[in-house]
Amino acid sequence: MVNFGNDWDTVMEGEFSLPYYLELREFLKKEYFSREIYPDMNNIFNAMKHTPYGKVKAVIIGQDPYHEPGQAHGLCFSVQKGCPIPPSLQNIYKELMTDLGIPPASHGELYKWADNGVLLLNTVLTVRRGQANSHKGKGWEIFTDHVIGKLNEREEPMVFLLWGANARAKKQLITNPSHLVLTAAHPSPLSAYNGFFGCRHFSKCNEFLASRGIEPVDWRVE
Repeated sequence: MVNFGNDWDTVMEGEFSLPYYLELREFLKKEYFSREIYPDMNNIFNAMKHTPYGKVKAVIIGQDPYHEPGQAHGLCFSVQKGCPIPPSLQNIYKELMTDLGIPPASHGELYKWADNGVLLLNTVLTVRRGQANSHKGKGWEIFTDHVIGKLNEREEPMVFLLWGANARAKKQLITNPSHLVLTAAHPSPLSAYNGFFGCRHFSKCNEFLASRGIEPVDWRVE
């Protein structure tokens, strides 16, 4: 079925045999056969493949993948090298510069964050070309809620960065007092000035981790 190649395989054991996931799998087989779906099926679970369960320091929750060619590759807010940097990610880079003095990267590929312990998780992991939210309500939300639930169970502290209403709705799943939950407006140009700019989530995340004896996140992309 699905192999992450790390400790998520044990954490999510049995998930892919549940009825909801078997239905989702049949839906995806038809979609990938008959339509143009993003990301490539080999990249659907890149967030979890690049950030093992035991190594998660911070969690950023997005909505669904970018829906134009060449962009999505399984990490929320991230695009493959060679793609223009999306407006929301440009604003994330601006806040990074203000908060930590990290200059904006020349590309939008966030593998470095993922490999440094930042789980970049969309709540829906696939999408039709040109149709945002086209795979909403097909079962992915159940899967990603279960992922968040497993993260909540972990005793070692982590930080959840919830930007925008969709991400903030996941706050109810995070009940473990070991973890820190930070909320702000979405970094989209439509809302960034309503509380994303100036939120200082990157420094707050690192201060929390350091206070718990955990090495802070290296937020540099390059």
